[in-house]
Amino acid sequence: MHGDPARPDYLAADVELHEGDVRDAGALRRALAGVDSVVHLAARVGVGQSMYELTEYTSVNSLGTAALLEELASRPVRKLVVASSMSVYGEGLYHAADGREVEPPERTREQLARREWDFPGLEPVPTPERKRPGLSSIYALTKYDQERASLVAGAAYGIPTVALRLFNTYGPRQALSNPYTGVLAIFASRLLNGRPPRIFEDGLQRRDFVSVHDVARALATALEDGRGDGLALNVGSGRSVSVRELAAKLGAVVGRELDPEVTGESRFGDIRHCFADVAAAREAIGYEPQVALDEGVSALAAWLEGRTAVDRVDEAARELARRGLSA
Repeated sequence: MHGDPARPDYLAADVELHEGDVRDAGALRRALAGVDSVVHLAARVGVGQSMYELTEYTSVNSLGTAALLEELASRPVRKLVVASSMSVYGEGLYHAADGREVEPPERTREQLARREWDFPGLEPVPTPERKRPGLSSIYALTKYDQERASLVAGAAYGIPTVALRLFNTYGPRQALSNPYTGVLAIFASRLLNGRPPRIFEDGLQRRDFVSVHDVARALATALEDGRGDGLALNVGSGRSVSVRELAAKLGAVVGRELDPEVTGESRFGDIRHCFADVAAAREAIGYEPQVALDEGVSALAAWLEGRTAVDRVDEAARELARRGLSA
């Protein structure tokens, strides 16, 4: 990989691999020829879809990563950076009233059916890397596979490796017609079609939305800074926002302020609150988020002008309901 690490487009590789290619030894061998470093971003994404496409997600994410690592074992590179995910945490970290740290269990089907969204007596706080994994979906499980397999193989074969746990990444060039590629893209698809954003639960669940430009900088820095080698690090904005607030922000900047459709429904595998503590990434690789949410949403809105999107949100919701994965 070549380029100026100060530029966001530094991560444009000489050869791009897609989902099918990551399991093709020949394609991997050709892609790795003459390559100095590898940034592994290939994955099937989406919590809901992973719950009924188990074979595909496991094949692309887990087996695909194993195939890449097998090739790297025979031709080591200078550096490997792998994109992990905040989904590996499941629920984020919480504090009890007495200040104790609490890692709550997954919400049960019965709780969700009763619309008991929150954990009484607990306050969500920024989630650090020491929080134990809570793998509440097949997607989360396979992303943890990618992370751990890369770190284990990297250590075994002497390849300095860093895993970056990306929080909710958004920005220009998102796939707008895929209802599993991120809530901002989903909201944008609805708004572009004159329809209100569709929100699960009560819309007060909190997430951390990080600009793709900050993510690109983190990836580029991790390639060059050896202090992160062997670590899994959070990459987020370090701030949280409710899903309902997010819908309002996007609607305002695109000039389509439609009241969101708050369904009160829940999806199996969803979590309530999770947002990043970025102190470890700041210490290890000097990561500092630079794009505020309002600025990033405005940039996304500017890119959306004149674009079209196929709204498949209702179709995806019906599929989840048909399979008993929502309530």
